[in-house]
Amino acid sequence: MAPPASGSPIVSLRGVAKTFGTGTVALDGLDLDVREGEFLSLLGPSGCGKSSALRIVAGLSEPSRGIVEWRGGRDLGSNARDNLGFVFQEPTLMPWATVFGNVFLPLKLAGVDKAAAAPRVTEALAYVGLADFAKAYPRELSGGMKMRVSIARALVTQPRVLLMDEPFAALDEITRFKLNDDLLALWRRLDMTVVFVTHSVFESVFLSQRVVVMTARPGRIHTELAIETAERDGRFRTSAMYAAYCRLTSEALGQAIDAHAEAAA
Repeated sequence: MAPPASGSPIVSLRGVAKTFGTGTVALDGLDLDVREGEFLSLLGPSGCGKSSALRIVAGLSEPSRGIVEWRGGRDLGSNARDNLGFVFQEPTLMPWATVFGNVFLPLKLAGVDKAAAAPRVTEALAYVGLADFAKAYPRELSGGMKMRVSIARALVTQPRVLLMDEPFAALDEITRFKLNDDLLALWRRLDMTVVFVTHSVFESVFLSQRVVVMTARPGRIHTELAIETAERDGRFRTSAMYAAYCRLTSEALGQAIDAHAEAAA
């Protein structure tokens, strides 16, 4: 069973806007609560500000206007942002370092001795099914395996909140399905909060307890959909319930795009 999505907010965005130096307005008036323990997806057309919102949550980018309020939550306390893991669109691995070295990097930067870090690195690699590839180099790995290394690198710090920016977009469908399954298993096992950016209706419905549909740029929330199912597996992917949720989500996305077009006309 998936944990409930009704926990208290860990982080809230209020009236968040982001304007870049070029004058591009990525976000305007974004209000969002991320609840403790939930799997939340941000869904929207390309360029709608999904990634910008994620980077603002992570503290990698500052909002031009509005506030980001961390409320602690279980085991987070005042240092909430120190409990974040971030997975980017590309694996961004160091080609000269082994798989172990790439996963060890965040702990190394935090001043953790390699010997002391070894059990945590080994554990993180085991989580993503790469325990036997610690001595391999990125050039020896498939695209899916490289992304697994990237996920392990995010997990090695034992984060309470995992932020993922379209991590599977460039992968083939079979690999993507497998990584979706594995990600859900990790979410359940590690009791994390996950915020997942995607432009795939099908992926958002399969993974998420809650799908937040965003308008085209400048991004803001158009609607939210609760995906209520006890099990998320191969049977769910082929079920009438899954098809119905995909249809509802697709319609909501279409309405968000149409509403933006009408407002801009």
